[in-house]
Amino acid sequence: MRFAAVRKLGLALPDVEQATMYGAPALKLRGHMFACMASHKSAEPNTLVVLVGFDVRAELIAADPETYYLKDHYVNHPSVLVRLSRIQPDALRDLLLKAWRFTTSRHKSRAPRRPQDAGKRKQALRKST
Repeated sequence: MRFAAVRKLGLALPDVEQATMYGAPALKLRGHMFACMASHKSAEPNTLVVLVGFDVRAELIAADPETYYLKDHYVNHPSVLVRLSRIQPDALRDLLLKAWRFTTSRHKSRAPRRPQDAGKRKQALRKST
């Protein structure tokens, strides 16, 4: 499996956009990364980094250490490393949904970004000054 499959599944979720993170392909929810290809040298090739929270990470690694793993660089981040060559499509879909929910819960206060809203905000700022 490659990032193309991750992108297809991720973009089916609300408010998700394709982006980059440290030069690697990523998925962001309203500007906040929730999945990206690992760019740190400690990660194995073709590894996805997914934000899921510390508890979920521990559960995933305990249940399937051949698919999910962790390196020292990522210990303090609420993420898990995923060997894309090992994960099944249904498991990837579920994992991305967990990451989407985790990211949504962390950033509830921000309304969804829409390009047309940016212009309205700028106009409102100009009028108030």
